Amino acid sequence: MIRLYLLRHAKSSWSDPSLHDFDRPLNKRGKKDAPRIGQAMNMRGYHPDRILCSSSQRTKETLAGIVPGLTGEVSLHLLDALYEGNAPDYLSLLKANARNSKHLMLVGHNSGLQDVALRLAGSGDPLLIKKMRSKYPTAALAVLDFDCDHWDDITLRSGHLVDFIKPRDLDLEFDTDEDIIVENPAPTFFRR
Repeated sequence: MIRLYLLRHAKSSWSDPSLHDFDRPLNKRGKKDAPRIGQAMNMRGYHPDRILCSSSQRTKETLAGIVPGLTGEVSLHLLDALYEGNAPDYLSLLKANARNSKHLMLVGHNSGLQDVALRLAGSGDPLLIKKMRSKYPTAALAVLDFDCDHWDDITLRSGHLVDFIKPRDLDLEFDTDEDIIVENPAPTFFRR
């Protein structure tokens, strides 16, 4: 079995209109949501062994926010092509870059992530699939399992949707007044 995690970047800032879309950082809510998704992944036993991340600022900051919640060794790879990818591109990119991973994560953008998640999800909780179809909000994470051993063997509708986590859903799980906020980690966390 292989597992795919599809994480949309956390909420980004529009406060500086002079910034190119590629360079937009996370806003305060995004900096709060990313570590919470990392915590939820850890609590649920979701541990990617390879992460493919769009090279945009907001995706790098999202990844930097979730990394403290992950355990085990993980290889990280930035891909410029994930920035403007759509569903077919996301699928071909994951197949081309998965290497020997069994638990692969893509950190990217909509509508590409939502499209590829819906195209791959052939089974799973109908309510979760309906929620994912309705809206794939920022910092949302879809988890899909495939009954095969190699990424080249996955086909459309061959995945089983295991989970769909939205930051808003975590408000009920994390009963704490203390928020973890990662302040602009991407410049030191990643070097191009």
